[in-house]
Amino acid sequence: MIYLKSMLKVIDNSGAQLAECIKILRKGSPKSSGTTGDRIVCVIQKARPLNQNITGTANSNRVKRGDICHAVIVRTKQKNGYRKDGSNISFGDNACVLINKITGDPLGTRIMANDGVVGRELLDKGYKKICSLASRIV
Repeated sequence: MIYLKSMLKVIDNSGAQLAECIKILRKGSPKSSGTTGDRIVCVIQKARPLNQNITGTANSNRVKRGDICHAVIVRTKQKNGYRKDGSNISFGDNACVLINKITGDPLGTRIMANDGVVGRELLDKGYKKICSLASRIV
């Protein structure tokens, strides 16, 4: 369950490492929580430094500390609702992937290999591009 001020790990290569949730989109109450597959607005708290050898489009897609971005929640630590088959799942951390505000495509070109696990709920909500970049879908 992701609430206001929740800290999430960013698992793509967009340049961000840590993001703070400031709004959960398409939820009724401000106190409602976000689960796997929900869109959020987040502010970047920690980012990787920009290298001088990165140029062109790769450098323009990078995000910096303090940027406000849209993201999709891909993992939650809390057990989030039961699935249709009766099972429930919880991960070791909260994680998100940064996306384009308009099109919904991911900003990064890959999802980290050791952290590339995403929830199956993303397929149901139409984020097929994120699922294709991930190493495993649980």
